[in-house]
Amino acid sequence: MGIIWTIVLGFVIGVVAKLIHPGKENMGFIVTVLLGIAGSFCAGIVGQMLGWYRAGEGAGFIASVIMAIILLVIYGKVRSGSS
Repeated sequence: MGIIWTIVLGFVIGVVAKLIHPGKENMGFIVTVLLGIAGSFCAGIVGQMLGWYRAGEGAGFIASVIMAIILLVIYGKVRSGSS
């Protein structure tokens, strides 16, 4: 059940990040889910380094969305640079 919950939250975080970030990214469902999961994972790591979260504690929703937006910007730069 934990994996399904991770996928659902990853999708929600990825969709919110795509709605907030201006521009059009041609990303499918799987990439959107991976973006949200990666955003949450990176937010947890950064939060632990800054002392916001303890080990094993999940990152907050807002921190996850912010990190997903940062990853989305990086994704857009890498994608536009390779074309």
